Amino acid sequence: MKLKDVKKNFLIDTAIKLFLSESIDKVTIKDIASEAGVGEMTIYRYFGKKTSIVAEAVMQLQNVVFTDYFKVDTSKTGYEMLESFYNTFLNVFTNRPEFFKFIKEFDAYMMNEDSSLLQDYEEELDKFKNVYFSSYYTGIKDKSVKEVSDLELFYFTSTHALIELCKKLSYSKGVLPQDEKIVKTNEIKCLINVFLATVKNS
Repeated sequence: MKLKDVKKNFLIDTAIKLFLSESIDKVTIKDIASEAGVGEMTIYRYFGKKTSIVAEAVMQLQNVVFTDYFKVDTSKTGYEMLESFYNTFLNVFTNRPEFFKFIKEFDAYMMNEDSSLLQDYEEELDKFKNVYFSSYYTGIKDKSVKEVSDLELFYFTSTHALIELCKKLSYSKGVLPQDEKIVKTNEIKCLINVFLATVKNS
């Protein structure tokens, strides 16, 4: 790896650390430079603007989640593989809830920013989709999964719903009193069970 890439990755890691401990909105280029022990112009030279380093940060976090949590066990049935896929969201929430908090902030921050910065991020998301589709078709083949009329629609609906729930629950305190009545992980498990019941071939 070139020295330039090493320095860039160090700056991204530093930014991620600050984004996770504070928030994307609160952290400034000055904060990142100070934490990294470099001048502000160094940050601008590598990234141009804050939006670019935010986009790089979400890409890196996504790769961490995929590498560390989304393991495919081909010895399992397709249904069991889908079960593992959905339960990975629960595992990430349990171990690293700040990831979902970051995604919630990221979505809000990038709403009015240059969407071209997210092209690579969107393409990388296909890795998760590929794991899901492979698991599903394994299940069709071994008859542990029943056919879904529109698999792409079901995939996006179920994963978006899970992500949105995890984002909401990632904040330590609920907005309404009822938010505190139910164990957060049980809510996630309940939603996962709904999706699994839809695909299980019984």
